[in-house]
Amino acid sequence: MPKTAINPAGFPKPLAPYSSGTKADGIVYVSGMLAFNPDGTSAHVGDAAAQTRLVLETIKATLAEAGGTMEDVTFNHVFLTDWANYQAINAVYAEYFPGEKPARFCIKCELVRPELLVEIASVAHVGN
Repeated sequence: MPKTAINPAGFPKPLAPYSSGTKADGIVYVSGMLAFNPDGTSAHVGDAAAQTRLVLETIKATLAEAGGTMEDVTFNHVFLTDWANYQAINAVYAEYFPGEKPARFCIKCELVRPELLVEIASVAHVGN
């Protein structure tokens, strides 16, 4: 089965050896996205809602590069560093998924940088 790496122009260089997304057999797997500025620095430090918005915009851009939209998302993996940010993250999340909601899980954990508050990875079905 052939696969295609998805790396939209203007994204910061990944912190490790991975692509922003991979498309295979009509399914797009979006890597865990974090709130990074184009130069690779952390964005919106201390603001969980703003970080969530940037993360979801990054996912949206990755899906668009693969021919999909946020409506194609079937599953999200949500990681947060503090349950105190859960409500703010969910408020922004709901804006991006207003209709039928994708399945998801949400866990509390440490992220790659202490100032980052949320990470989201997605799976979308966009056709062949």
